[in-house]
Amino acid sequence: MDEQKNPWTTLSSQIVLDNSWIKVYHHDVLNPNGNEGVYGMVHFKNLAIGIIPIDKDLTTYLVGQYRFPLKQYSWEIPEGGGDLSCRPIDSAKRELLEETGIRAENYQEIVKMHLSNSVSDEKAHVYIATGLTFHEPSPEETEELVIKKVTLSEAFKMIVNGEITDSMSVAGLLKVQLLQVQGKLKV
Repeated sequence: MDEQKNPWTTLSSQIVLDNSWIKVYHHDVLNPNGNEGVYGMVHFKNLAIGIIPIDKDLTTYLVGQYRFPLKQYSWEIPEGGGDLSCRPIDSAKRELLEETGIRAENYQEIVKMHLSNSVSDEKAHVYIATGLTFHEPSPEETEELVIKKVTLSEAFKMIVNGEITDSMSVAGLLKVQLLQVQGKLKV
């Protein structure tokens, strides 16, 4: 099988929504078996950025907020959008300060991922932040945030118990756990 060959044929494409954050496409296609079908795709106009701030005592800071699409409360790592014209690390520094009031001396990228590659092209970058200092947060007007300090082991348990379900948070925190087990987590 040629991994580079695209088995899909696009017959026509139409933009059905275009705003500041996303562009939604409707594609009429021939699927890999040659049958006609439709494919919806969401193009994201920003990167997804996540940050896991870690203290020397192996505590981290989660952000809680009500998520409109889910219609439920969500505990997550600090995260947000990063302008495609900026370096992801610069967006990470801004998001961490905005949401938590934390500045970090050191950042290490630990995960690059596609968040929902069956329907979107959204890309994510997740960082560990260490060497923390604390300031006033300044969340955006769309954010009503609660900051919760937890140990890394408590955060891992929150994933196991289904209390953290956000994909960037799960992937990032599990990568931290793997680094910790391997003795490669430097704080």
